[in-house]
Amino acid sequence: MSTRLIILGPPGAGKGTQASRIAERLGIPAISTGEIFRANIKAGTPLGVEVQHILASGGYVTDEITNKIVDDRLEQPDCAPGFLLDGYPRTVAQVGALDEMLAAHGKALDHVLELTVDEDAVVERLLERAKVEGRADDTEDVIRERQAIYRRETAPLAKVYADRGLLVQVDGMGEVDAITDRIVAALS
Repeated sequence: MSTRLIILGPPGAGKGTQASRIAERLGIPAISTGEIFRANIKAGTPLGVEVQHILASGGYVTDEITNKIVDDRLEQPDCAPGFLLDGYPRTVAQVGALDEMLAAHGKALDHVLELTVDEDAVVERLLERAKVEGRADDTEDVIRERQAIYRRETAPLAKVYADRGLLVQVDGMGEVDAITDRIVAALS
């Protein structure tokens, strides 16, 4: 059975944690554009330098760069049985690009998960993560700007996918295991 999923939620909602857990349970890769970008930053690639500059200012990487990276990743053999996208699409334009990528291979999405969370709790969670992981780009101002960008640009995707009958909303607050159990139940 093929499972093609997207996980949505504001920065710090726990998407990465839940994506890896759900993907493992389903036997599909969790694809995080953020992880791809951070690996390039760490390696000092030209893409990494460009992305680091964008992220340090609180912005998002351009659609052109992101679409190319995602298209290449979805063509890898491990994506044949399905995938879980984390951090993509972020904009309505990226939804269109993903639709085209999937249609070119005769595929479509199965579900779009949305983790719903309390924004102030998420800001606190991100500030704590910044201390633990040494993420210099995660200051409170930058975090709040990313939350605002999410509300403007990415939150509207939930309506797009709801209109298509694909959206599954899950409460993203609480213990990690409980959230995972809620997601699994919602997908069943």
